[in-house]
This record gives sequence, structure tokens and C-alpha cells, in this order.
Amino acid sequence: MKQLELFKPVNLAAKPRVIKASPKSNMAIIWFDIWDSQNGSKVKLLINHSFNFGRYIATIRATNMNPEVPQCYNCWKWGHSTFSCHAHGSRCQKCSGPHKLEYHRDLA
Repeated sequence: MKQLELFKPVNLAAKPRVIKASPKSNMAIIWFDIWDSQNGSKVKLLINHSFNFGRYIATIRATNMNPEVPQCYNCWKWGHSTFSCHAHGSRCQKCSGPHKLEYHRDLA
């Protein structure tokens, strides 16, 4: 993604997640979270743009935030709360490295 001009100003908040559209489909959905400002200026540049992903054409669509799905503030993964996290130690919310965000520049 970083090789495309469209994604140059974008910083990913986590690794992209790939989910098959259905068990028998040859289509997939790629979810990715980006670091953005409060007004969403970077995401507005991406929405509804298409790009080549290998031999496939991908179109970027926006999704709604789901406030009912918890995000862990320890490992930064979705689907469980910090209190039920089984990760050993904290993870950086920017790169998922084994350090806290305040030490990202020193350790990443």
C-alpha cells in the first residue's frame, strides 16, 4: 500500500485484516485503521477511490464505528476489554511493538 501515491500521507494504526467475503467467494474485504485528525481529513481523501492491488481492483469504502465492540487498551486488539486481555505486557498502539506508545520513538 505504501508504494501507491494515494497512501503516502497515511499511517496505519494496525496491521490490515483480510476477511473472505464468503467461504466459496474469490472476493475479500480488507479492513485497515489509519491515524487521522478529528475531522477525518486523510480518510476523506481515500473514500471511494480505487486502486490496483496486484491484478485486482480494490475500492475503498468507509465503515461505521461500532461502539459496542470493545477495544483493548493493552494490546490494542478489538473484541475484548483491557480487563480480560491475555497479552503479556503492553503493546504500542502505533506499531503493535512490545512497548508503550510513549517509548515508540526510542524502541521502534
